[in-house]
Amino acid sequence: MAQLLKVQNFNVSSDGIGAGEDQTLERPFGHVDPERLFAWAGATASWPMRTDPGGSRGLDDYLTRDYAHNIGAEIMGRNKFGPQRGPWHDHEWCGWWGDEPPFRTPVFVMTHHQRPAFTLSDTTFHFVDGDPASVLEQAQEAAQGKDVRLGGGATTIRQFLDADLVDTLHVVVSPVKLGSGVRLWESPDELLDRFHLEVVPSPSGVTHHLFWRK
Repeated sequence: MAQLLKVQNFNVSSDGIGAGEDQTLERPFGHVDPERLFAWAGATASWPMRTDPGGSRGLDDYLTRDYAHNIGAEIMGRNKFGPQRGPWHDHEWCGWWGDEPPFRTPVFVMTHHQRPAFTLSDTTFHFVDGDPASVLEQAQEAAQGKDVRLGGGATTIRQFLDADLVDTLHVVVSPVKLGSGVRLWESPDELLDRFHLEVVPSPSGVTHHLFWRK
């Protein structure tokens, strides 16, 4: 069975923005409050960082729980990994996730500036300079037959869409308008030449957009 490249649980505002401007160490999403985009997932019973009992069930919970299913590797852009730009000046910085990153697979960070790979718990970060097709090839090999998740951010997802490499997308549209930031799309209709689309509203107020190749 073919390995899929999947975008899962990627959040945008109603005007298509996935992150804000002016990212810093203290503000991974720049000027945007991530709670405005991610509250739906944090409310579910299967939210991986949940420390108290409870949480919602239903559609949102199912999609949160499905996040890790059959995923053998992840690809992300450098800005998802951290706020540094240019050559790496701080090799002590190991991402926003602490000693137990949630990925639990090999992760391929796209960057023009090399640094050595390192492992935290059961996640190994590799820093790779290449076009989307060559990075995907490396990730597929590391995934050992499982699917590859394209984690973001929006600019990285657009690169892989423009290269026609994405097989499925799950984009969660939150009912907030942000006005400015890093945009995934002007409208989801931009993808309908290549993808089928099913739009599923959730009682939480978000709308799940499920795309799969035609």
